[in-house]
Amino acid sequence: MNRQLAESLVQQFGSPLLVLDCDIVRTQYHALQQALPNVDLHYALKPLPHPAVVSTLLAEGAYFDLATNGEVDLVASVGVPADRTIQTHPIKRDSDIRHALTYGCNVFVVDNVNELEKFEPYKGQVELLVRVSFPNADVLADLSKKFGCRPEHALALIERAFALGIRIKGLSFHVGSQTKSGEKYATAIRRCQAIMNQVITAGLPPLSTLDIGGGFPVKYTPDVIGINEFCAPIRQALNELPETVRVIAEPGRYIVAPAVTNIASVMGQAERNGQTWYYLDDGIYGSFSGLMFDEAKYQITSLTQSTEIYPAVLAGPTCDSIDVIADSILLPKLANNDLIISSMMGAYCSCTATDFNFFKRAEFVVLNEQQNQVAMHSA
Repeated sequence: MNRQLAESLVQQFGSPLLVLDCDIVRTQYHALQQALPNVDLHYALKPLPHPAVVSTLLAEGAYFDLATNGEVDLVASVGVPADRTIQTHPIKRDSDIRHALTYGCNVFVVDNVNELEKFEPYKGQVELLVRVSFPNADVLADLSKKFGCRPEHALALIERAFALGIRIKGLSFHVGSQTKSGEKYATAIRRCQAIMNQVITAGLPPLSTLDIGGGFPVKYTPDVIGINEFCAPIRQALNELPETVRVIAEPGRYIVAPAVTNIASVMGQAERNGQTWYYLDDGIYGSFSGLMFDEAKYQITSLTQSTEIYPAVLAGPTCDSIDVIADSILLPKLANNDLIISSMMGAYCSCTATDFNFFKRAEFVVLNEQQNQVAMHSA
């Protein structure tokens, strides 16, 4: 983000700000679409449940992956047709099922018999995906630790569904967030194909859908490979599936992480142990919350430029000592009210921010939701 735009936005709206550029959302969506042709992309709302993201992607032809009643309400408020959505939380209350069905979403995910039996009252209305677990230690977040049945147990669960008169539409999996290799997907795809073959051999109706989940990596660091190269083994494995199988995916982070930039202001400063501490009006309890649990690498720079740089600490505004954004970062000498710009902050930042200490969360400014449009949104 250039200095003129950042200063103009702060002058108009104050700080801290989260600047969402919908053109980048479009770019990311189409890059993944090109890397995974013939895969229907369902944006997972979890990392950034913002109406401007939903409306932008809907206009581009996207589908949507929902996990909660709030996400159902959000897509409904934007006008997303229910048949472009699936509800993928593996554990649901009866009220959650009814809420999604009232909206019109009728595709759900299960991974155990207890969950399957919740759908018996709705068996004439629903289609289910069985989530299969593929543990992956080499990821940012191994989602198979919490959800998914073992591959060798999938057929028994499908047989139980058939006995209950509940339709199983297909299989799903999630190999983990910020996955380092597309080979993990390829292995899971081939294992799911084997399960599909078992279903046919057992004399059950063939499965028609495979959901390959999300976890596609974004370039927090330069060593992350490009999406087209990353998806090459995935494409190869998908080409081995029967043409009758519809493939869907659940990208979240990849679509939105690069689309949001944080602008924070220096509130004050102090010299401590040979470093200047700059206290910002946003921090760990706000937009930088992902530093506590997500291990993302945000790209932090100062709008003030100088050839002379010094070790510094960037701290958040709260009274908690853990509220430190960056330690031993090299920066020029900054004045109060100077601006710090942090990019790659679209995923798991605003959605996990708090109002701790009553510091206000960063407001959203939306760029290019429609061409050349700037709009203010509440956080």
